[in-house]
Amino acid sequence: MSDTATHSRKDATAGAPLLEVRGLEGWYGESHVLHGIDFDVREGEVVTLLGRNGAGKTSTLLAIMGILEKRKGTVLYGGTETIGMQPRHIARLGIALCPEERGIFASLNVEENLMLPPRIQEGGLSVERIYDLFPNLKERRRSQGTKLSGGEQQMLAIARILRTGARLLLLDEPTEGLAPVIVQQIGHTIKALKAEGFTIVLVEQNFRFAASVADRHHVVDQGRVVDMIPGEDLEANIDKLHAYLGV
Repeated sequence: MSDTATHSRKDATAGAPLLEVRGLEGWYGESHVLHGIDFDVREGEVVTLLGRNGAGKTSTLLAIMGILEKRKGTVLYGGTETIGMQPRHIARLGIALCPEERGIFASLNVEENLMLPPRIQEGGLSVERIYDLFPNLKERRRSQGTKLSGGEQQMLAIARILRTGARLLLLDEPTEGLAPVIVQQIGHTIKALKAEGFTIVLVEQNFRFAASVADRHHVVDQGRVVDMIPGEDLEANIDKLHAYLGV
């Protein structure tokens, strides 16, 4: 990587946040699940949302994406307020969600699944570049969704959103239920995407995995961000983090 590219990414990281979340509240029907989420993400960062099951991590991603319809607060992406926007309009700004359930179409093969989402912006990765990142998918490109392993389905779910042109990726539990060797591959992919300038918000239960890829960790508890731990301070705060997570 050139010194110029490295310098420009550092400048971007030092500037205004790409994503600003302030006082974000959300509901499922009458159930109030988010109680004032606050965090920032700068361009080119990987940040995690950590917490126990039911803390509000996935709900935060759904609220950012507009899928959690009943919400209030402030969500700025590149300075544009997205509260009140429909998910399709939020997607056109350059935000994409990779949900935990993956959503692979079983009757379509890998390449057909990959080509399904429309491009929303310039800059989406080519199929060739995606196959560079996920060589397993290239080998299985004619295989139907029903024939893929859990790890291959997860790779395909991430790969699919890379074609759209989105620059902010919301990844929900990408390592859930996967074998260690596949978790390692997902980690390498996230690092490669970061190196290409993608910005990633990662919801993750696998603390060791999160520690290996993220710049900062936001701890979510009862619908609020209760702490932020920089990656370089993780070891010094490990006991506190274990207490938060119930490890």
